[in-house]
Amino acid sequence: MRPSPMAARAASGCCCCSPAVALAFSRLRPLLSRAAVRQGPAAAATGGRFALSTTSRGRLVDSVLEELRSSRRAARFSARIGLHGTKQLSDIKIDKRTLQKGWLLEFHKDSERSLLAVVERPDGKKNWVVTDQNGILSSIKPQQVTYVVPGTMNFDSSKIAEFLEKAQDLLDPTVLECAWMELSEKGKSVTVDEFADIVYGSKESLESYCAHFLLSRDIVYFVKVESRDSSMYQPRPSAQVDELLRRKLAKEAAEKELEEFVHLLKSAKALPLDSKPPKNSWLMEDKVKQKMESLQAYAVDACDDEQRRMAGNILKAMGFSRTSSAALKLLINVGYFPVHVNLDLFRYDVQTSYSEKVLSVADELLADCPDSDKHIRKDLSTLKVYAIDVDEADELDDALSATRLPDGRIKVWIHVADPTCFLQPRSIIDREAMHRGTSIFLPTATYPMFPERLAMNAMSLQQGTDCRSVSVSVILNPDGSIAEYKIENSVIKPTYMLTYESATELLYMNLEEEEELRILREAASIRAQWRCSQGSIDTAMIEPRIKVANPDDPEPNINLYVEDQTNPAMQLVSEMMILCGEAVASFGSDNDLPLPYRGHPQNNTAVSAFAYLPEGPARSFASIALLRAAEMDFRKPVAHGVLGIPGYVQFTSPIRRYVDLLAHYQVKAFLRGESPPYSAGDLEGMTFIASMHVKVARKLHSNSLRYWLLEYLRRQPKGRKFKALILKFIKDRMATLLLVEVGIQATTVVAAGKVGDEVSVVVEMAHPRDDILSVTEIAEDTE
Repeated sequence: MRPSPMAARAASGCCCCSPAVALAFSRLRPLLSRAAVRQGPAAAATGGRFALSTTSRGRLVDSVLEELRSSRRAARFSARIGLHGTKQLSDIKIDKRTLQKGWLLEFHKDSERSLLAVVERPDGKKNWVVTDQNGILSSIKPQQVTYVVPGTMNFDSSKIAEFLEKAQDLLDPTVLECAWMELSEKGKSVTVDEFADIVYGSKESLESYCAHFLLSRDIVYFVKVESRDSSMYQPRPSAQVDELLRRKLAKEAAEKELEEFVHLLKSAKALPLDSKPPKNSWLMEDKVKQKMESLQAYAVDACDDEQRRMAGNILKAMGFSRTSSAALKLLINVGYFPVHVNLDLFRYDVQTSYSEKVLSVADELLADCPDSDKHIRKDLSTLKVYAIDVDEADELDDALSATRLPDGRIKVWIHVADPTCFLQPRSIIDREAMHRGTSIFLPTATYPMFPERLAMNAMSLQQGTDCRSVSVSVILNPDGSIAEYKIENSVIKPTYMLTYESATELLYMNLEEEEELRILREAASIRAQWRCSQGSIDTAMIEPRIKVANPDDPEPNINLYVEDQTNPAMQLVSEMMILCGEAVASFGSDNDLPLPYRGHPQNNTAVSAFAYLPEGPARSFASIALLRAAEMDFRKPVAHGVLGIPGYVQFTSPIRRYVDLLAHYQVKAFLRGESPPYSAGDLEGMTFIASMHVKVARKLHSNSLRYWLLEYLRRQPKGRKFKALILKFIKDRMATLLLVEVGIQATTVVAAGKVGDEVSVVVEMAHPRDDILSVTEIAEDTE
C-alpha cells in the first residue's frame, strides 16, 4: 500500500503541509519508531501496530494522519462548544474547594465507577451539587473529585455525552507505551497537560481529559507522584514494566478463563433438573475442578485466601452475593450438589471411602480368614442366641443368651463380635480404624469404621451361621449384683435377628418356648433395681431415628421412628450392655490389665431432688443438665456414678467404636497368655486420637438428624397440632419443649403449666438449611 501524498509530504517535512499537522507528526514520529524497535522483528512479521516493515509503513502513516485529523476535529469541536485552553488549570492542582459553577469534572461515583459531571451549585459548606453524564443530580464531596477538565467554563451538561463520544476517538491505550519509551529514555516525568501535548500535540480540554483518562487508569507504564503544587506521572523502570505486563497478560488470561467458566455455570443452571451435568463431570478438567472446589470450600466456610478470592469473583460474575449461602445455592442450581447436601461432610473433611491399599488388605484378610484363637475357642453354638438391634443396622456386633441355673440364679451371656481375630494391632486396617474412631450413622448413609466388606460381612454376627465371638458370661446374685463372671473366645450361632419392636412383641406374648427371652427380661429387671440402689440416674429420653431412602432427590422419602427408651426390649439390651462393661472392668482390675476404663463422678445433687417431676423425659432432662464431665483412667476402674456401678469398660461394639476394639486387643492377648499390646500410656494417646473423631461423628449425627427432622416438619400440613412436654422454663413463661411425636426440642412462650405438663403447639416455621424452628402454643379444643 502506497502512502497518500499528504502522508508523504508530512513525512518529508514538506512546507505544503500545514504547520500544525507537521508539528504533530514530528512529535509522534520518534515515539512510533522507538515502539517499532521495542517490539522487534516479531511484531513486524505479524503486522504489529508500530512495526516499520515495508508492507506496513503506509498503514502506519495513514494511521498517524487519521489521529491528526481526529485532533483537528476535536479542536473544531472544542471551539464550537466553548472550550478554551487554560494553562493555569492544566499545569497545577485544582483546589477542589474552589470549584465553580459550569466546570466539567470527573468524580468517583463509587469504588468501581468514575463519571463526568458539571458543577451546578454549592451544597453546604464543602459539598457541591453536580449533574453527571447520565443527567442525574448528585451531591459530592471534594474528595470525590479526581480531575477538573481545563478550559471548561459554563459547560452545558447536556453535551457531556457528545464530549465523551469525541474522546473515544483519542483513547488509544497503545500510545502509553510509545510515550513511556520516549520519556523513560530521557528520565522525565510529565503532567497530564504535558502528556497531552506529547501524544496529541495539544493541551486543549478534550486532549487533556483523554491524557488524564489514559494515565489515571494505566497500571503498567507510569506511576503517579504527588507534589505540593501538581501531580506528575513518572515512567516506571523497564524491569518493572516487564513484570507488570506479565501480570497484566496473566490477569487477562484469568479473566477470559473466568468468563468461559461462568458461561459453563450459566448453561448448567439453565438446564432442567434431570439434565444437569453430574458432579464428576465438573472434576475432569483441572482448572474447572479448582474453581468448583473453591466454591465448595466457600460454601462450607473452609476456604483459604486464594479460594475465597476465586469464589468471590465467580459469585460476582454470576450476579450472586459473596456469601456462603449464595455459593451453596449456585452449586445446587448447576447440579454439583443435591438440594439436601450434607455440608458437614465437607466442613469436617469426613472420609467416606477407603484407599485402594486399605481395600486390598481387607480383601486379603477375607481370603485368608485368619483366626489366631481357634485353638482356645469354646463352642457355644448350642445356646439360643438373640441379636436385637434397630431394623436398619448394618453391623451386628452383640447378641444375648440366658439360662437359669439349678440353684435358681440367672446366668447370662453377652456375645460380642470378634474383629480382632482378623486384625493385628498397629496394622494398616487397625490404623485406618483409629483415625476414623467410629462408624458414622446418618439418616442418609452409614460410613463404617472398617471397610464395608469386612464390617458388614466377615466381622458381623450372622443369623444361623457359626460366628467367632468373645463371650462374657455373668452369674447374677438374687439382688442383681455380679456373683461370677468369665470371658472366653467362643463360637456362636445366632438364632434370632430381632428389631426392638419385634423383640418387644415377643416379650409381651410371653411365649413358653421363648423362656430364655423371659429370663433375660428378668435379669434386666433385677439389674436395673440393683443399679438404682447404687445411685444410678435415669437418663432415658425420647430418641428420634430417621431413614432417608433417596437423599439426592429434591423431595426424598423420610421415614421417622420415635424411640421411647423405656421400651422393654431397649431396656433389656441396655442393661445387658452395662452388665458386660462392668464385668470387663472387673476382669481388668482382677488381672491388673490396662484398659480404657470409663467413669462418671456422682452428682452433688441427690437423685431424689427431682422426684417431684414425672418419670420420663422431664425428669431425665433435669438430671442430665446437672451431670458432671466423664472421666477416663487406663490403669484401674473408675466408679461410674450415672450407671451406679464400680467400674465400666465399653466392650460391646468393637466393629463400630475404636475404643471398644482397644479393649478387645488387651483382653484377647491376656486370654492367649501374652503380654497386652498396649501400655496405659499407649491407650491414653490412641483413645485421645479416636475421641476427636468420635466428637466429629456425634456432631455430624446430631446436625444431620436435626436437619431431617426440620425437613420432616416443613412438609407437614400447616396447622397440624403436636403434643409437647414442658422440659424447663428459660425465663418467665419462655419454655423449652419436647415435641414427643417427633423427638425434637423447641422454645416458645406457654400460657400456663409447669415442668412435665403437656401442651399443644403448631409449627409456624421450619427451615432445615438455616436451622430455624418456630412453634406457637395453641389452646386445647373444648366443648
